[in-house]
Amino acid sequence: MIRSHPRLAWLAAGLFALASAFCVPFGIEAEQLLSAADDPVAITDRALARAFDGAVAVTEIQSALDSNDADLAKSFADLAADRGATIPPELQQRVTAAVEQANSASAAAGSFASGLITGEPRDMAGLAGTTLGDLFVFGDIRDAVREGSRYVNGENYDQLILGLSVVGVAITAGTYASVGAATPARIGLSAVKTARKTGRIGAQMAEWIGRSLREVVDWTALKRAGAAVAEPALAVRVAREAVKVDKAGGLVKFVSDVGRVQAKAGTQAALDGLKLAEGPRDMARIATLAEKKGSKTRAILKTLGRGAILLSIASFNLAAWVLGAILTLIGFVSSTKSAVERATLCHLARKKERKLEAQYAMMAQSRA
Repeated sequence: MIRSHPRLAWLAAGLFALASAFCVPFGIEAEQLLSAADDPVAITDRALARAFDGAVAVTEIQSALDSNDADLAKSFADLAADRGATIPPELQQRVTAAVEQANSASAAAGSFASGLITGEPRDMAGLAGTTLGDLFVFGDIRDAVREGSRYVNGENYDQLILGLSVVGVAITAGTYASVGAATPARIGLSAVKTARKTGRIGAQMAEWIGRSLREVVDWTALKRAGAAVAEPALAVRVAREAVKVDKAGGLVKFVSDVGRVQAKAGTQAALDGLKLAEGPRDMARIATLAEKKGSKTRAILKTLGRGAILLSIASFNLAAWVLGAILTLIGFVSSTKSAVERATLCHLARKKERKLEAQYAMMAQSRA
């Protein structure tokens, strides 16, 4: 029955063609998304095309200015300019004025000194002071003495701050030994400590850092050192001896990625990235994004969240879309081929019947 009716095959081909109009575009887009799964820059560009425009930029800039976050406001202004989104001139002027005020010497001097001495920054100038103190070991010794004395005395202490401080002493020694080659790791480590102190590290990220520190730091040796951990003059020696440098590769790579974000996109972007990241792979993606997007990174992370570094759709679903599009095309081609074959067979059969009819007619005439 099916072979005798090519119209059924044509009907099937038409249905597959209709389905292809819906499935194939989704399949093409899914294939493009899968090919960009390991490229955070490509993921970001596709997501921004749908999630960011002039209205979003204006709203976010006004919100950042109301929160006295000039850095974030400037990041959104830069992103708007990059994406071709228009913002009112008066709003741009407000952003410029806010940035100038935030960077003024009078506003930064006191905060810088406080961050340098206490290691607990209140703003970016304070964080700059904290980073400078860490770069010259002073900050790490200060934190190691404070948390180490609590650890030795059985008091509540922050294991991450203590561990990062003793590792910082080793990294700082490596920075000088390698003439600055380890500077991104040194700067990144300070940012991680600050993020911990200000509660800007997610639970999963903190858990990974804790596991890494348990492998890198000899906590038994620290405990045996006793009061020496709490003595600034001895803390450096104790810290260096307690760090297992051969096992610190993963942790150093992680803090180096944090340092890359800070160098390309600013300290606030590094802190935002630490809050967003759930593991070292996420931080590496954010570093790649920051190297490409620069000052626009904070605005991107604020707008897209984890969608800036990861596909928002599961890879399994994308693969299913691609497979569905392929099967739809195969069905269309197969149905069209079958319809053409059946139409050809029907045409040949009718031609044969007419030829036989003509022969029978000639035979009938000859007999008459």
